[in-house]
Amino acid sequence: MRPIFFILLLLSLHTLAQTPPQPYGALPSKRQLAWHDVEIYGIMHFTPTTFENKEWGFGDADPKIFNPTDFNAAQIIKAAKAGGLKGIVLVAKHHDGFALWPTKTTAYNITKSPFRNGKGDLVREIAQAVRKSGLKFGIYCSPWDRNSALYGTDQYLALYQSQLKELYSNYGELFMSWHDGANGGDGFYGGAREKRSIDNTTYYDWKNTWGITRKMQPMANIFSDIGLDVRWVGNEEGHAAETSWATFTPMAPDGKSEAVPGQANYPQSPEGIRNGKFWMPAECDVPLRKGWFYHPAEKPKTPEMLFDLYLKSVGRGAGLDLGLAPDPRGQLHDDDVMALKTFGDMVRNTFANNLAKGAQIKASNSRGKNYFAGKLLDGNKNTYWATNDQIHEATIEVNLKTAKTFDIISLQEYIPLGQRIAGYDIEILEKSTWKKIYTGTSIGAKRLIKLEQPVHSNKVRINITKSPVCITLSEVGFYKKAL
Repeated sequence: MRPIFFILLLLSLHTLAQTPPQPYGALPSKRQLAWHDVEIYGIMHFTPTTFENKEWGFGDADPKIFNPTDFNAAQIIKAAKAGGLKGIVLVAKHHDGFALWPTKTTAYNITKSPFRNGKGDLVREIAQAVRKSGLKFGIYCSPWDRNSALYGTDQYLALYQSQLKELYSNYGELFMSWHDGANGGDGFYGGAREKRSIDNTTYYDWKNTWGITRKMQPMANIFSDIGLDVRWVGNEEGHAAETSWATFTPMAPDGKSEAVPGQANYPQSPEGIRNGKFWMPAECDVPLRKGWFYHPAEKPKTPEMLFDLYLKSVGRGAGLDLGLAPDPRGQLHDDDVMALKTFGDMVRNTFANNLAKGAQIKASNSRGKNYFAGKLLDGNKNTYWATNDQIHEATIEVNLKTAKTFDIISLQEYIPLGQRIAGYDIEILEKSTWKKIYTGTSIGAKRLIKLEQPVHSNKVRINITKSPVCITLSEVGFYKKAL
């Protein structure tokens, strides 16, 4: 009986070693995983406000001023794609209330402008150009409407929901339905020229309004201060916190009763909340220029600035949403085009060659042949290395065979099973001695570590020092920043 017992025990242990780890904490949905794959996208502002040289339109601009002399959707999207953007969120209606599509809900729309002789649909032109270029398309329709005479009354919600339904119905699958916290104030309001205040906890009926999104666009990630799928990072500077958790629990701020867009726990937004109730990663939104709309006196951010923002957003497990502002011609300015292209080339060239490719890699513990350390270098983030259930600390050693110079280290967790790792450090072998070059906390969907100075070594050790459960890690990479 004794040999049979040991055989059964060994078979049991072997089976356990091939069993995937149990999920930990809040987990991403299918649409959120698709959002994580996008990483960097743009949000485009182009309304009568562009022609007024303002940041926020008051709602009183004559539709006839919306008259781009040479609108070119293909030019805008081509420049965005060259910048590495994989999606475009179009501001179909900003706070000024001007609709860029021939809507039935308001007379203040593109058919009243000279654009395409009153027969244009700018939403459709952008959507078609986006899809033709292989990018994803999203929509922002502002809930605040400074033009509508109905805003502030009990009749406006039906109008706003009808606008969403039109946009959800007529422009194909959306990857995002974008929302912000614009909640009333002064406006034109059909000529009333007054200030109108609303109770933002109830006025937009977000539960049922977002229910429309879920029903009509199930793969559209809902973005706002409080999610539901993607949260605002809490600033418009384009970066998440050094420690960045994809989990979050929206809470009302001090003195408020409910967490809603425009009213949330912003102090915790940049970092997220460890073991938060929901998987709700951060979007880092920032305009390419100083403002969200085109202003001739402004210049775009430099490629170096954009690369730094990329490291501090995508490189911290978040997404980078870059504001694009066409000029009055209806195109991106040459300066913007060049900044985007140079930035896009910098990212592509930097990450084109993983210096760890072909390296020897070993781990202090592995769960079994399906989860061995070699998965970290297979270029497939859907495979991963994992430790046994009881192992919450482990070391990975990468032998590059010959000494390589690098200044960026990339780590990726297998996020379908949750964000697990909470502490780690990295060492290089220098003159036969292990030297610590970085200590970190969170990893998540992607962690890009930019070293202060390039290092030169043939061996690297990654020590996972803190995890509440067994470890999963899908990819490791070493890169040299392209100039």
